[in-house]
Amino acid sequence: MKTSKKTNTLFRLFYQSNSIVLLSLLFLAFIKCSDPKTEISSEQVTEHKNNVFGFCSDSLEQQSFSVQKYETLSDIFLNLGVAADSIFQIVNKSKEVIDERKIIAGNTYYTFTKQDSLNSLACLVYEKNPIDFIVFNLMDSVNVYESTKEVTIRENEKSAIIEHSLYVSLMQSDASPELAVKLSQIFAWQIDFYHLQEGDYFKVIYDEMYVDSNLIGIGKIKAAYFCQEGKEFYAIPFMQDSVFQYFDENGNSLRKAFLKAPLEFGRISSRFSRSRLHPILKTHRPHLGIDYAAPVGTPVRSTGDGVVIGAGYKGGNGRYIKIRHNSVYTTMYMHLSRFAKGIKKGVSVQQGKVVGYVGSSGLSTGPHLDYRFFINGTPVNPLTVELPPSHPVKKELRAEYEAVKDSTIERLNKIEINLSEKPV
Repeated sequence: MKTSKKTNTLFRLFYQSNSIVLLSLLFLAFIKCSDPKTEISSEQVTEHKNNVFGFCSDSLEQQSFSVQKYETLSDIFLNLGVAADSIFQIVNKSKEVIDERKIIAGNTYYTFTKQDSLNSLACLVYEKNPIDFIVFNLMDSVNVYESTKEVTIRENEKSAIIEHSLYVSLMQSDASPELAVKLSQIFAWQIDFYHLQEGDYFKVIYDEMYVDSNLIGIGKIKAAYFCQEGKEFYAIPFMQDSVFQYFDENGNSLRKAFLKAPLEFGRISSRFSRSRLHPILKTHRPHLGIDYAAPVGTPVRSTGDGVVIGAGYKGGNGRYIKIRHNSVYTTMYMHLSRFAKGIKKGVSVQQGKVVGYVGSSGLSTGPHLDYRFFINGTPVNPLTVELPPSHPVKKELRAEYEAVKDSTIERLNKIEINLSEKPV
């Protein structure tokens, strides 16, 4: 079949025009690809990044919840639709990481579910605290492991004039209240933080800890200065005997050591415990002190300088004495047979002074002393609490300390504080 001349002409024009368009498109594409300035938009490339817990969850739906009172891990997984046999496997695999009955009410956990018709659970993350977490990976087989978030350290500095209290001054400076606790512990033996005056002021250089851009706590105090009623106090950090300590400008330790024990002679009959079978009540309850077995009448010594803030008889404690050593540390001596002469509320005592005598008053099966140690009102184990020694800087380290001191004080002096705003 023969085509007409007109038809052949139209076909040839169509072919040529499409060839020109095709060549033009190829040329433009070549120019764009060869241009080093050409950027690919973020919409064109999908990057798979790990989340804060260290695994990729791009294809999963994330939700957060709070652990409810009396809720266990088994309860949580059951409420999320996990089969009973799988829960049994999860609990067994997690025993070395966490007691599933002891998760803390109020703590956060995150669920990562598949975006399918079943919304089946792929992963669960339980946060023990802002840094430590436990991953329950149910993707293929059950895998349970503990990990930590990456912590970023940022140095910061604060200064303020006291108007009401250290805590209020720090809050007005947008600082964490934890900083007030840290400063009070450092200067616990030099400054009575219960009696700060308007016009006292301070400067501090410290580390802040961040996780995923969120402030989670205060790290190391790198330097501090306090002026109370015109008297200056420095906290110079220095490592001595492998212990990080704070010293004043003369090289003396800011911390005074406590006596190791309130008795010269005696043996430990019961240790600090969160759950101990009470010998009389026959129930498990906390025993937040150390029991020293000793004969009736054995002298009991104050383990540090302080003021008696309580001396009397109180129920199961029997005859007791409570001593405040400063704004941070308090000790208590219980089940006494009697007080030493002159011991009463308001009396000052020195380290090593006899304040009472061992007895068996109150709920007691025999003569002993129940000794308790408190930091900011919280009972701690006096045998394990870390209290740096009170030795001054050694002679052989003096030159090194002087260099650290000079640079530290120079940094503190550069922190500006407007003393013209000092309250009158």
